[in-house]
Amino acid sequence: MKTAVIVTTYNRPDALAATLAGYLAQSDRDFELLIADDGSRDETRLLIESEAARAPFPLHHVWQDDLGFRPGAARNRAAARTHADYLIFADGDCIPTRDFVRRHKSLAEKNCFLSGNRVLLSETFTQVVLAARVPVHQWHAARWLRAWLTRDVNRLLPLLKLPDSPLRQRAPRQWEGVKTCNLSLWRADFLHVNGFDESYSGWGLEDSDLAIRLIHAGIRHKSARFAAPVFHLWHRENDRSRLAENQKLLDELIASRRTEARAGIRQYLGQPE
Repeated sequence: MKTAVIVTTYNRPDALAATLAGYLAQSDRDFELLIADDGSRDETRLLIESEAARAPFPLHHVWQDDLGFRPGAARNRAAARTHADYLIFADGDCIPTRDFVRRHKSLAEKNCFLSGNRVLLSETFTQVVLAARVPVHQWHAARWLRAWLTRDVNRLLPLLKLPDSPLRQRAPRQWEGVKTCNLSLWRADFLHVNGFDESYSGWGLEDSDLAIRLIHAGIRHKSARFAAPVFHLWHRENDRSRLAENQKLLDELIASRRTEARAGIRQYLGQPE
């Protein structure tokens, strides 16, 4: 199946460089990578152009104007630019394990969406990783155990690798905990629910909104935990001043059976690249 990885970014080229290094080292390189840029300055563009010249897969930069925190719109624009069968969503501050793409593809199943988990890096350790360009995506268990013992990471359990089994669908209607830093689904299903809902303003809950609408549409939640984790670089907490308003939108959705985003990906389909 044709696969596209969509990675969001905004004015953090050092973190994006570390993330791109993880994708360049993937065990399965049969995918295209689209950087969904929420309005970064030229430093990010130059980094992507440099990496695209040596990437063993197509690497595209999909940029939008900087009009505030709009990751949903950035992801919709990027998803509209690909004709891949399967979409993997991640963030530009989340370094993938070497088999991240392969495991998402191997767990993909019709009428399902996948959500994985993450390992959080401390502020100090993140600074070290970025300054020294530490290739943590290549680390083995012993190095991560040492990092956990020194409190450089919050946990190790996500690194445990378990095979596919019916247990991965034990909670098919669970939307809590689904995060777009580690999420994958069929593009046809994404289009069916009209992608991310851009009605959400600022940080918060657009990932929960997507998961709920997918479940309303009969798409089951399948867990990718203990299969395809990411290493989340530390960052300051985003502005949450609009969270209460976003929560009202989510509560209305939960009380309904609505499947489609009010303002979603369809507005970008058919636009020139």
